[in-house]
Formats: sequence, C-alpha cells, structure tokens
Amino acid sequence: MTRYIELARPLNCVMAGLAIVIGGLIGAGSVFIGHIHPIALAFIVGCMITAGGNAINDFYDAKIDAVNRPDRPIPSGRISPRNALLFSLSLFVIGIVLSCFINPICLLIALVNSLVLIYYARALKRTILWGNMCIGYLVGSTFLFGGAAVGALVITSVLFMLAMLATIGREIVKDIEDMEGDRKEGIMTLPIAIGRERSAAIASMFIIAAIVLSPLPLKILGMPYLVVVGLADVCFLAAIMSKRPSRSSSFLKSGMMVALLAFVIGAMI
Repeated sequence: MTRYIELARPLNCVMAGLAIVIGGLIGAGSVFIGHIHPIALAFIVGCMITAGGNAINDFYDAKIDAVNRPDRPIPSGRISPRNALLFSLSLFVIGIVLSCFINPICLLIALVNSLVLIYYARALKRTILWGNMCIGYLVGSTFLFGGAAVGALVITSVLFMLAMLATIGREIVKDIEDMEGDRKEGIMTLPIAIGRERSAAIASMFIIAAIVLSPLPLKILGMPYLVVVGLADVCFLAAIMSKRPSRSSSFLKSGMMVALLAFVIGAMI
C-alpha cells in the first residue's frame, strides 16, 4: 500500500485540497458553516484527481525516471506500469463520480481537469510554453473549484487568474533553472527554444501582471488581505530583479506562499 501512496504524492494532494478549501471559504464568506459538506467533498475530489494526475505523470515518465529517479515506484519495479495506469484511472473516476454529488459545474471542472492532467502527462509536458500554461491553469483551478462548490464561481475567478499568472511565471523560471539538464535529456522548453533572456522577460510579464492585478480582490477580502499580499508582491519583484534563476524561483515560491496566506487571512477576518 505504501508504494501506491508514494505514487499518489499525498503532500501535493493535500496542498491542492487546501487551496480548494480556501476557495470555498472565500466564496461562501460568512455562511461558510452552511457549506461545510460540499467543501469537504470538493476537498476529497481535489485530492483524488491530483493523486490521479501524479500517478499518470509517473506512468508516462517511467523511462526518464529510470535514469533520474530510479527509486520511484515504477522504475524500481515495486509497481508495474499497468497497475500504475489502472490506479491513476481509478482515482480519476472516483473523483469525477464524487463531483456529481456537489453540482454540475464541479462535475465539469473535475472532468476537464482530469483530461488536462492526462494530456499534460502524455504530451503537453514536453511542449514549449503550453506545458507551463497548463500547470498555471491547474493550480489556479483549485480556487475555482472551491468557489464552484459553494456557488461562487465568479468571486473566486479573480483568485484563479492571479494564481495562474504567478504559476506560469514561476514555471518558466524553473525551466530556465533546469536548462542544462533539459538540454541533455533532449527536452525542448521555452528557454532552450528562445534563450534565457527572452524567457526571463516573458516570465516577468506574467509575474508583473499578477502584481498589478493583486489588489482586485480588495472588496471581497478587505484591507488585511491587501497588506499581506503586498508582502507577496515584494517577493515577486525581488524575483524579477534577481539575476539568478534559483534565487528567482525561491522568491517566487515564497511569494506564492505569502499570497496563499493573504487569501486565508482575507477570508477569515
């Protein structure tokens, strides 16, 4: 059983689930207590579909992991590729079926995200920019899913947009950081295709857009949110100004964690 838990990567699943809860908390507002059941169910669905995405990613990356991560469940022989695929598809099906008990919009998002995760692992992961945008959408959609669970899709669409922009920027920066390894593996990323400086400029555009739009949820989340998200914006600016991709990535990660905290504080105060 532990090998399947390792394949699912539970920490990633819980992080996605918490983002969904935050989206539900913000969407429900003062009547959060009355929406505990759909939010809890949305949390479970998010964890299931994220776990399915992690497993299908390992299935398609088995050959690469055999070289870079031979300790992973599939290349180590602890799980066969066939069983990993069945495990992944089972998690997707369970998540989609459970989403039927929330509402039709959640069912649609769960279905779309499952298909996107499969297509990303199979093809988009190795494409220029599209893979980065796909990850951005998936991260942002966790807040959207939480809002949809409580009938507040419009409210959380702003959070979706901010999270997506910041994530795309960070994914490009991570590609810059990984250029040497990706080039050796024959993986064509944006920095390899157009160069480090142009890629950094594109990443900066996405991050600046997230900074500029960050005050938009002020009416929903209030002044405490704006104060804390201002600290996140400082981290984002530091990432843009840094000349070292590893430091930029670290600043962006810190900024996104602070922004998540800002969402929580704004929803609870």
